[in-house]
Amino acid sequence: MSRYYDDLETRSADARRAAQEAALIEQVRRVAAAPGSWLEGAGIGSLDDLPRLPVLRKSDLVAQQKDKPPFGAVPVSNIAHVFQSPGPIYEPGGAGHDWWRMGRFLHACGIGADDVVQNCFGYHLTPAGMIFENGASAVGAKVFPAGTGQTELQAQAAHDLGVSAFAGTPDYLKVILEKADEMGLALRITRAAVGGGALFPSLRSFYAERGIICRQCYATADLGNIAYESEAEEGMILDEGVIVEIVTPGTGDPVPEGEVGEVVVTTLNPDYPLIRFATGDLSAILPGQSPCGRTNMRIKGWMGRADQTTKIKGMFVRPEQVAALVARHEEIERARVIASRDGEMDVMTVRIETAAQDGAIFEPSVLETLKLRGRVELVPPGALPRDGLVIEDARSYD
Repeated sequence: MSRYYDDLETRSADARRAAQEAALIEQVRRVAAAPGSWLEGAGIGSLDDLPRLPVLRKSDLVAQQKDKPPFGAVPVSNIAHVFQSPGPIYEPGGAGHDWWRMGRFLHACGIGADDVVQNCFGYHLTPAGMIFENGASAVGAKVFPAGTGQTELQAQAAHDLGVSAFAGTPDYLKVILEKADEMGLALRITRAAVGGGALFPSLRSFYAERGIICRQCYATADLGNIAYESEAEEGMILDEGVIVEIVTPGTGDPVPEGEVGEVVVTTLNPDYPLIRFATGDLSAILPGQSPCGRTNMRIKGWMGRADQTTKIKGMFVRPEQVAALVARHEEIERARVIASRDGEMDVMTVRIETAAQDGAIFEPSVLETLKLRGRVELVPPGALPRDGLVIEDARSYD
């Protein structure tokens, strides 16, 4: 098995940028030409123009799909399946080679034509099972479509079929292994490709002690594979078929490299083009290049949820409102809303990063944008943590 899935993984930054730019311009042109599209009439001339386009959120997709079923205003083609996710949101699935781009991740896990993959992602309604099935096909592996549950049967099948690789959530392989031990069955699983949950260091160590290399990907039903681990296990390398931005939650404004923000993804799949699609997840860009030799940008992996909407004094406060407050005053560099308690009463504190000295000048804007009165605290520029939080709930619920 070759070290890399294809030559795209090791191309130069200039070659990658040129290819992505050409594909992006065409994607935007196609989506903007669709009647009722959220990009109707828009256009770009380079990658640098991407942040000027609006962010597309899941709630936007739900609204569009109700108006124009099944996929809203997105110009979808070459589709073999339709899936449903909570919302409900309907996602297309193509039958083409590596349509969800999962083969690249499985190859990085060392899975190939000699393997039997026990696919323990669900095949019902949601696309996870088919996503990994399609990826296994791309690397030539055979698949046992196990789905979820019935652990005793899963353990027996893994033994009988000589399963060598696992695909599923990070914790479910441990359940199967322990059930096999209980049943006295020897398993031959040596590689695991996981997603859909956190791979905690203790769990990775558990698998390593049993001779199993376990690596994780970051993928969604809408976008397919976004990023994946390689043998370096230093952050997650971006897939070659997406463009990823890290933005301030509640806005579409990119943050500096290394700073935590919301993951916004643009797919270059012509069959289902999603442009500046907000995942609702937090991450940060890692500097430098992976030691494994793959040259694409890396992110730190999943670092929490960007949707920090919090109810204070019976009213919801959203990241978009905090962004609106910042936009009102050029003196404000950043703001952070903190929900706390004073006895049995909710308290809202708005911590504002500014060189200004008088917090009273911001109080009317706080009331107008957040719809609540709150304490205003001024802090000097650079004082607020760069952790992606714009709303912090400091209340104890114990």
